[in-house]
Amino acid sequence: MSSPLPKRLILIAALAAAALLLALASLLTGPTRFGSGEIAAILAGGGDPVLRAVLLELRLPRALLGLLVGGMLGLGGAVLQGYLRNPLAEPSVLGTSNVAALGAVIALYFGLAQAHPLALPLLAVAGALLGLAPLLLLARRAESPLSLILAGIAVGTLGGAGISLALNLAPNPFAAMEIMSWLMGSLEDRSFEHFWLALPCIAIGATLLLWNARALDALTLGEDAARTLGVDLRALRWRLLAGVAIGVGGAVAVSGAIGFVGLIVPHLLRPLTDRSPSALLLPSALGGAALLSAADIAVRLIPTADSELRLGVLTSLLGVPVFLYHLVRERRLW
Repeated sequence: MSSPLPKRLILIAALAAAALLLALASLLTGPTRFGSGEIAAILAGGGDPVLRAVLLELRLPRALLGLLVGGMLGLGGAVLQGYLRNPLAEPSVLGTSNVAALGAVIALYFGLAQAHPLALPLLAVAGALLGLAPLLLLARRAESPLSLILAGIAVGTLGGAGISLALNLAPNPFAAMEIMSWLMGSLEDRSFEHFWLALPCIAIGATLLLWNARALDALTLGEDAARTLGVDLRALRWRLLAGVAIGVGGAVAVSGAIGFVGLIVPHLLRPLTDRSPSALLLPSALGGAALLSAADIAVRLIPTADSELRLGVLTSLLGVPVFLYHLVRERRLW
């Protein structure tokens, strides 16, 4: 009988390979076709300037962002499901996605996004961080995960109300359409400016979340047992909240609102692990990267009238039936 470690390594290696292959496929997906000779010339530093710009300035940052954003959403979902001990938990349960989206909507509403391309992602990150403050304030007196869920509902509801208000008071239909388009999520027309903005946020967030893997395992025994094992629940909560807010805030800042990745990926991969939270974190990050990269390829291949299908729309359409199927199949194993 094989030990659990090789199985876990095989799973991680397979997911990493899938994410890498899908990222490479993303580079080659689109109306502009590349031959092997043209790709070799571009990688050597030459080639046609137009083709070089398409490959390195448009498709490469999009492929990299697909890996980063998907990985952060998958990791955030696995961490929150482990900490809150709730299989329905995902980053939006703490309101992070809503307040980050509200920051971006403010940039669109007041025309700041047109004034400078980085205004939208910067305000989205700022919104996520500001949303962390009332969350900690509302939940500071209690260590129960239920208090965080209730505080997250309050923060998320406030962010959603702000978005609805901006749509209701939009100065013209074009502003409302721009806001709605961004809220549906997409990686189209992203540049390396967006990549370098999201990278530090996602790196810091992912580090904070992965650092607490063993503490999440201890929590499966109950809060009292975790304290006995030396887990500082208050410090753990601060680190997890900060990690989710910073990481998911950076992801939402460049991609818009993309749902179901953080919910579905841990459910799909949990049966392939020993079901402990720590064993699920890295596979969920890699699985999220692979899933979002595949979805981003699909939106470019599905024929539409004018623009490509929005990424958030596709993940929701795919996520609901997959989640319902997995919920029925695994209902006794939570």
